[in-house]
Amino acid sequence: MGEEDQWTASVVNRAPDETGRTARRIANTSVRAPENLTGIHVGTECRATLRPRPAAEAYAGDGSRLRNPVAGGLSSRHMPSRSRALVVHGGGPTAVLNASLAGIIDAWTEAGNSSLFGARFGVQGLVAGDWIDLSSAGPEQVRALRTAPGSAIGSSRMNLGDAAAERLLADLRRRRVDCLFYTGGNGSMGTAWMLAQLAQREYPALRVIGVPKTVDNDLMVTDHSPGFGSAARFYALATRDIGEDNRALRSPVTVVETIGRNAGWVAGATALARQDADDAPHLIYLPERPPTIETICQDVASRVERLGRAVVVACEGLRDPEGIPFGAALDRAGSVQHELAQNLGHVLAQRISATTGLRARSEKPGLLGRSCSFAVSSIDSDESHRCGRAAVEAALAGCGGVMVALRRVSSEPYRCETFLTPLASVASGERLVPDSWIAPSGADVTPEFVEFARPLLGPIEDRSRFGAI
Repeated sequence: MGEEDQWTASVVNRAPDETGRTARRIANTSVRAPENLTGIHVGTECRATLRPRPAAEAYAGDGSRLRNPVAGGLSSRHMPSRSRALVVHGGGPTAVLNASLAGIIDAWTEAGNSSLFGARFGVQGLVAGDWIDLSSAGPEQVRALRTAPGSAIGSSRMNLGDAAAERLLADLRRRRVDCLFYTGGNGSMGTAWMLAQLAQREYPALRVIGVPKTVDNDLMVTDHSPGFGSAARFYALATRDIGEDNRALRSPVTVVETIGRNAGWVAGATALARQDADDAPHLIYLPERPPTIETICQDVASRVERLGRAVVVACEGLRDPEGIPFGAALDRAGSVQHELAQNLGHVLAQRISATTGLRARSEKPGLLGRSCSFAVSSIDSDESHRCGRAAVEAALAGCGGVMVALRRVSSEPYRCETFLTPLASVASGERLVPDSWIAPSGADVTPEFVEFARPLLGPIEDRSRFGAI
């Protein structure tokens, strides 16, 4: 197997250490792609059934088109002319999650299909058979949906067990649903892949299509995930303005905690807040490059000595090299998927003050940045809508066991297009910030990261100031 048949992935291992705490180790490694991920067969006949909008094509992560048929539930047969579909939202909402829902409704309606439902509160409604009729939504309601934050049909983090999944498939068959649109992040794509595999055996007529969504930007294969651009824009704007406050009345240290869990994409994107080299954020710490508390304190003291102030950005999933969250208590301790430090920014500020003697405070916008309607990236919203449409186009073409993903064609000018990737290639995986995109100091990101993120956030306006401060 040559280099073209390998993926480079960031592998996260968690296991209890000798103290009983969950330690976290990160390593960048090359892993072989499973044999059943060699490609998706999307034949000429399949593509011919797509709507007039640009078709959702199938590409590998490197941009090459996938041609070979594969095992594992992927298919490319036509859907019935009068299909019934169900939309499910999984995991945390975003500022643009409803835009993808609007895209699904728009494309489904344009195709002449009338039966479209939404599972009320995600898996919870999916299992209970509690569905919302989306077919009755009028044009004005769908237009308003494109700019509404949160989830208009509700979401959940409820796990779907094997027995419940089998009952669900039987219910979908009984209610003649032949298409399931599952919107979410890596955990939701894991559930979608499980359902796709089960459907292959129990209900072959069902097509499961994943629609990407996560503010953490940690979905594999896709260039980026809808929801990330808006969350990153919010935190860049917040950091810019916290920096102006810190410049005007020097605290002197402010720690800003961002969302992102184990991936530092949102934290890294705050680098776009800088107008000048000495603007906030002065230090950015990502989970991918764990610092010691001693290093953090030394970095802060150095910046304050030079500038008289320091704004520190830390991702909520940050830990030290031993996998310990600097003394912060853990929420849902022991859960590989959901374990997270509580109020990490506050704990870091306390430890910085205790070690350096500097006054330090913390800011934690938290979930405000996840579903914030007043900081939406227009590109993020448009791409979310496009992903919803592409999911319907793929379903009408008879494709199943796939997720819609985004492939960047160029950054300047920015252009991105949709493609299809096997659900197995994204299910429960975790894409971290490449080590080469983290500065050698471990306290910043590189120009390559900034170039990647800039078009996704949209313009971050400069602030007027006199040069004296």
